[in-house]
Amino acid sequence: MKKIIYNSDLGLLLFRLFVGLSMAFAHGLGKMPPSDQMVETVTAIGFPLPIVFAWCAALSEFVGGLLIAVGLFTRPAALFLGFTMGVAGLVVHGSDPFKVKELAFVYFFASLLFVFHGAGKYSLDKLIRKKD
Repeated sequence: MKKIIYNSDLGLLLFRLFVGLSMAFAHGLGKMPPSDQMVETVTAIGFPLPIVFAWCAALSEFVGGLLIAVGLFTRPAALFLGFTMGVAGLVVHGSDPFKVKELAFVYFFASLLFVFHGAGKYSLDKLIRKKD
């Protein structure tokens, strides 16, 4: 029982599944394909090629969330998602009260964890790498 309770890789798997699936299905799926409003928001932010960047944001949330959940290309997926959530928290919701932008920051810092730590032992990344 102690091995299950104190298994940090199991905890990381559960966290990765929650973050990835929540992002993909609660946030990303609804942005596929990006709406005209999303493209207008990206245009207002000042990104070049707003249609391309709107697609990048939507894909980072949906596909990136799925990749994080299964632990495949976790670090690059988390990097893209972290960038998207940073822009959401600091720019899109920049003038909103903290309680509005809080969720973007939670996903931002969760993404940072995956960028720095990786997917962990129970992941497709680990199966592909086959070392350690």
